[in-house]
Amino acid sequence: MAAVRSEPVELHAHAMDSLRYIRGAMERASLFTAVPGWGGMLMGATALVAAWLAGSPRSGARWLELWAVEAMAALVVGLAAAWEKSRRMRMPLLSGAGRKFVAGFAPALAAGVLLTAVLSNSGAWATLPGVWLLLYGVAVISGGAHSVRVVPLMGVCFMALGAVALWMPAGAGNGFLAAGFGGLHIVFGAVIALRYGG
Repeated sequence: MAAVRSEPVELHAHAMDSLRYIRGAMERASLFTAVPGWGGMLMGATALVAAWLAGSPRSGARWLELWAVEAMAALVVGLAAAWEKSRRMRMPLLSGAGRKFVAGFAPALAAGVLLTAVLSNSGAWATLPGVWLLLYGVAVISGGAHSVRVVPLMGVCFMALGAVALWMPAGAGNGFLAAGFGGLHIVFGAVIALRYGG
């Protein structure tokens, strides 16, 4: 009798292990779809306001402070919008794909913070717009490798804009920041919102 009772328990345990394995494999293979389209558009709108208020990179510390405030505002908007979209889609924000997105996204942003400190201390204000756009593009491509196809494409556009901005005169920096953090976020945000559920 004991042998007969133990068989269903072993079968159940084996089935649960199999389900855990399948669930984990699906989570690892899934795409991160909580990239916020509407939130991206709002991030773009705040960047356009910042570009209008900031003036030229030549104005130095005030210009940098304003863009630092904008970066923090964009981060808050992006995180809140991603959380809301993931809640609506009933998908944990930090699922396997979400963790991969963050792991790909964060290193380039950390490099951007470090380079901002170094370049601003040396007075290389004019270089910052190109560096920011380029590294943000790298972050979006790396994180977007685990998302829908339009996300890495947006990263490529940011990188291209950043590469061009590095060769432009100092006075053009805000225009490039407005085109990238403003325009690209609005355009790609609209595509993501309309095609990928908000």
